[in-house]
Amino acid sequence: MPIASPDIYNEMIDRAKAGKFAYPAINVTSTQTLHAALRGFAEAESDGIIQISTGGAEFLGGQYSKDMVSGAVALAEFAHVVAEKYPINIALHTDHCPKDKLDGYVRPLIALSQERVSAGRNPLFQSHMWDGSAETLADNLAIARELLAEAVKAKIILEVEITPTGGEEDGITHEINDELYTTVADAERTAEALGTGEKGRYLLAASFGNVHGVYKPGNVVLRPELLRDLQDGVGPKVGKTDPFDFVFHGGSGSSQEEIATALENGVVKMNLDTDTQYAFTRPIADHMFRNYDGVLKVDGEVGSKKTYDPRSWGKLAEKSMSERVTLACSDLRSTGTKLK
Repeated sequence: MPIASPDIYNEMIDRAKAGKFAYPAINVTSTQTLHAALRGFAEAESDGIIQISTGGAEFLGGQYSKDMVSGAVALAEFAHVVAEKYPINIALHTDHCPKDKLDGYVRPLIALSQERVSAGRNPLFQSHMWDGSAETLADNLAIARELLAEAVKAKIILEVEITPTGGEEDGITHEINDELYTTVADAERTAEALGTGEKGRYLLAASFGNVHGVYKPGNVVLRPELLRDLQDGVGPKVGKTDPFDFVFHGGSGSSQEEIATALENGVVKMNLDTDTQYAFTRPIADHMFRNYDGVLKVDGEVGSKKTYDPRSWGKLAEKSMSERVTLACSDLRSTGTKLK
């Protein structure tokens, strides 16, 4: 199946919300990690979301120029070709983009999709994220309003982060403290500024103690029940039940109970990066340790081409990461839910 059209992407989100499941959103940095994600979704018979961060896009742009836009466009175009061979629907998304990178990343990509839509084609990406969590809420929402209007013209969805996610990702850092919890007042201001769908669809990355990076269950105090407070606090005022489509950031290491509570309260997308990075790298490390005298020309020997050929360890990495993606689909209840 092709990359999801705007209508298909909206249907995916609607089905997830109604069915109390969410799509894993997998960060990728190469064609190989892209294939690993696609394979994992296909084996789980789940549609899914694949995303590129600013750092991932810069890496994809090559170390000579480090151009984020060309890196993101190149992988997205590649995805449009190879996704045809997988029996699932995939949405392409760009991850965290702070204010100082909007002009060099999200705005040009939205403009590119606007051009495609004007020419009768589907957008290149299906959604983009604006991370204004480092700004005041007033400034954050002002920029979000502008971006949402532009996203509507491109038939794409905007993701908005209104309060911080702790930890660090691609240079965006927030302390782990009491500010990591979105309030009903924050959600009310968001609904006033962006509407609840009538001005364009958006995904809301609300904070309930989320932290990026590596941590064990119990080391971070997650409160996914807070999402119910936000839904119930705003819903009656806008005349809608569960008005928000939530995103779960910093999901690596979350307990099954925390995930289940988040799904019941409107989470339709959960980001995975740390866990899938480890799953990809672990078999490579194993291969190198087991075959050190083949991948290295030790003591003047010639090594073994079969062991240092990137395909020999790359296939292992793809399989391992794809298995982690399939597990994520099971955790998020999206297994077997692909659109027919």
